[in-house]
Formats: sequence, C-alpha cells, structure tokens
Amino acid sequence: MSRFKNLRTVLEMIKFEHTLFALPFAFLGMLLAAEGWPEWRVVGWIVVAMVGARSAAMGFNRLVDRTIDAANPRTADRALPAGHVTPTFVGLFVVASCLVLVFAASRLNPLALALTPFALLILLGYSYSKRCTHWSHLVLGLALAGAPVGAWVAVRGDIASTPLVLAGAVLLWVAGFDVLYALQDREFDLVTGLHSVPVRFGEVSALWISGLLHLGMLLLLALLPRFYPPGLGLGYWIGFAGCVVLLTYQHRIVQPGDLSRLDPAFFQANGLLATWLFLWTGVDFWLRG
Repeated sequence: MSRFKNLRTVLEMIKFEHTLFALPFAFLGMLLAAEGWPEWRVVGWIVVAMVGARSAAMGFNRLVDRTIDAANPRTADRALPAGHVTPTFVGLFVVASCLVLVFAASRLNPLALALTPFALLILLGYSYSKRCTHWSHLVLGLALAGAPVGAWVAVRGDIASTPLVLAGAVLLWVAGFDVLYALQDREFDLVTGLHSVPVRFGEVSALWISGLLHLGMLLLLALLPRFYPPGLGLGYWIGFAGCVVLLTYQHRIVQPGDLSRLDPAFFQANGLLATWLFLWTGVDFWLRG
C-alpha cells in the first residue's frame, strides 16, 4: 500500500497532469507527418513515449534539485525536501520512466528507438544546465522541442524540415515562458549562484528577452506552411492568431515589479496556446477531407 502512496506522491510532485502541456505539439507533429490522423496504434505509443519522457525528466529534475528546493522557500514543501518520498523511490521511478520511453520507441520504428539515447541526454541534462549557463531556458526548450520531432519520426521513420521548424518554434516558446517563470526565483538564484536570464540581465531586460523569444516563435509558426508541401489553410491560421493573442495576454499581465499574475500567465495561457493550435490545425485537416 505504501508503494502506491509513494507513487501517487511522485505523480503529484512532478505534476503528472501537466504531461498534457507538451502533448498537443507532439500531436501537431503527428498530424503533419500523417497528413491527418494516423492509425491508433501509433497514437497510443506516442502518448506512452511522451508520458515516459516527461516523467523521467521531471522526476530527475526534482531528484537533482532536492537540496536547492529545500533551501528555497517557494519550493521547500515539495515532496522530496519535505521527506514525503525517498530519493531511492524517485530514482527507481526515473529509471522506470526511461524504460517506458525506450519500450514505446521500440514499438514504433528503428529510428525512433535509435534516437532515444539522445532524447534522454537532453531531457536529463537540463537539470544541470542552470548550474553552468544563463541560457538554461533554451536547454529546457530543446527538451520539449523533441515532442513534434519525435512524433514525426514515429509516423514516418525519418526527419524532414517541417518538424524541425515546428521544433524551433516550440524551443523559443518554452524558453520564453521559462524566462518569465524564473523571475520569481531571481533573488534566491542570485544568493545561491544559480544561473538564469533574470539573474544575468535583470527583471526588465528578462521581460524583453522573453518577448523576443516569443516573437521568434510566432515567426517560425508563420513560416511553417512554407516548409510543409501539402500546405496549411484557414484552420491553421486561426490557430496561429490565437497564439498571437495568448502570448500578448501573457506579456501584458506580467509587468516589472508585479509577478502576482505569473501563475495564470504560465499555466493557463501556455497550456491553452498549445491545445488551441493543435485543435485548429486538426480542424484544417478535417475540412480538407
């Protein structure tokens, strides 16, 4: 019974429900690769791979950061520093999650399986990047950018320019909102010697950098149809317009000296953005039959 309780604690600790945060971009890469909806077997293994990948990454991040989290008032009540679960159990959970990713990739195609070591290197390596570079936000972006590329590979068994452009957009999107998220830990990071854009450049400049990263994301999304031979129609552009609105909203409610609305900006706007773009792109394919 205690094992199930520990597992529930770990799933709460890594915010398992936020796996859906990156899943829409994986589905978007899948849609583009299949030029519609692929067979359900492929969809199922993509979902399993995504769950394994994110669970491994988040579990490892909590494990590596447990001492830092214990010293930070904002994160001291997380499961590991609070003693609600042991490092050994979390370590086993990470290993199991990695194996889930590898097994799911093996059920898709040889290229998907061959790329899993590189994916895991990025997913797990992010946890150390904040200790050595102010641009760790880009490493986190790279980790999530693997979602559309991995889904494309799962469907087609190759790599093309289309998923790479979409991955670039995801990288800049994630890096942009992670810069915003890092604002709330700026003072703590300064004292402990951790690195981030807010630490290096200050609050106001960090807001501008986040905005430029998101502008780059929108540019790549606008260029995506040019790199997709079948083309994308009105549904996709409605999805794109929603991204513009949601990113604008996000940057309007996070102001210098006022981070009180950061959580709504981070979770609500960004979670909706990914889902909105995927759904409207799906509508676009559906309308074209």
